Amino acid sequence: MQKKFTKNSSLSEILEKKGMEEILAKYNLPCLTCPMARFEIEGLKLGQVCETYGIDIKKLLEELNKK
Repeated sequence: MQKKFTKNSSLSEILEKKGMEEILAKYNLPCLTCPMARFEIEGLKLGQVCETYGIDIKKLLEELNKK
């Protein structure tokens, strides 16, 4: 069974799965283009990023876990 992503999933964990970058980009997640993110991506939790940038985490998790 595939592990479900949660608000506590790290961005690096999510990006390990093929096709996830496109979904994150669709939600305008700024971390994908931020030069500093590559240094801190292990510690960046999806919930923190969504809260900071006003992204609807419920919708995003729904879409991430659908794939």
